[in-house]
Amino acid sequence: MSILPKKNSLGFFEIRLESIGGLGANLAGKMLAETGALGLGLNASNFSSYGSEKKGTPVKSFVRLCDPNVDIRDHSPIEEPHLVAVFHEALYKTVNVVSGLPADGVVLVNTTRDFDEVRRDLKMEYGTLAIVDAMGIAVEEKTKVNTSMLGAMFRICDFLDPEAMRSVIRSTFEKKYPHLVEPNLRTFDRGYNEVKFKTYEVPEGAEGKAFKRPLPAYGYATQPLGGVILNTGNSLMKDLSGSRQGFLPELNTETCIHCANCDAICPDFCFVWEEGEDKRGRKQQFLRGIDYQYCKGCLKCVDVCPTNALSTKREEVGFAEQNRVAQFFGKR
Repeated sequence: MSILPKKNSLGFFEIRLESIGGLGANLAGKMLAETGALGLGLNASNFSSYGSEKKGTPVKSFVRLCDPNVDIRDHSPIEEPHLVAVFHEALYKTVNVVSGLPADGVVLVNTTRDFDEVRRDLKMEYGTLAIVDAMGIAVEEKTKVNTSMLGAMFRICDFLDPEAMRSVIRSTFEKKYPHLVEPNLRTFDRGYNEVKFKTYEVPEGAEGKAFKRPLPAYGYATQPLGGVILNTGNSLMKDLSGSRQGFLPELNTETCIHCANCDAICPDFCFVWEEGEDKRGRKQQFLRGIDYQYCKGCLKCVDVCPTNALSTKREEVGFAEQNRVAQFFGKR
């Protein structure tokens, strides 16, 4: 008898992880497939999709599970997953994370917001929404988001054996990083215990989210003339907000001494200055704030600040937009 709760026409239970590079989705997919194969005797496959410079850019990891008598001959990206796990809420801006989700599918989101807010942003009409503060858990345990997300996924996929994943965590970390074994086990357990669920009733005959396969921007009929540079990397249009891995610098102007150490080390020129006069009437540049549009959250500025005027803040939805001091055209 199959232990899989659902299967598609090929006999697969499919999971798609939506993340940005650096949060560990690729490793999470590998560990999840390994647990299914070694811990439960299922057939399993996993692979990821990302660009050459993957850190901070969109990453997808795909996991297929099926009964041991079913061969996995499909190695294409998963278009209609039973479960989608969203590692980073900034992906909403550029990626349709719920594309292809069936009407009764499950979406897991790393967030501190409530169900209805997340549901609205996802444009999710029905199905099950699961939320977990995976980043908060990872910060407290000094680990990564991926292990807490795995814990939440194992709670959702109750056919999976948590003890099998604990064994995989031990074998993954104990040789090279033995000091990380126990923290990651705690992180996994907390993700498992702290995830929350809310199901929005699925009406009879409801359809899921249609999958939209990305197509090339240009073809033989629409290719621009040779030598035309359509995207010049204009600094005005650049937006690095999707690269942040959950943290950004916060400026306290009361303790800032305007030494410009932060500006000297910032790789993306995020700091905004204005000319003023000091107490003796001498002209000087004063730091007004941070243009978070260009900030990728590397936090080098926090490390070099001599007065702790810059501190690390966990990013909350809307904070960057509300506190941004724009480089161009004033504050927006």
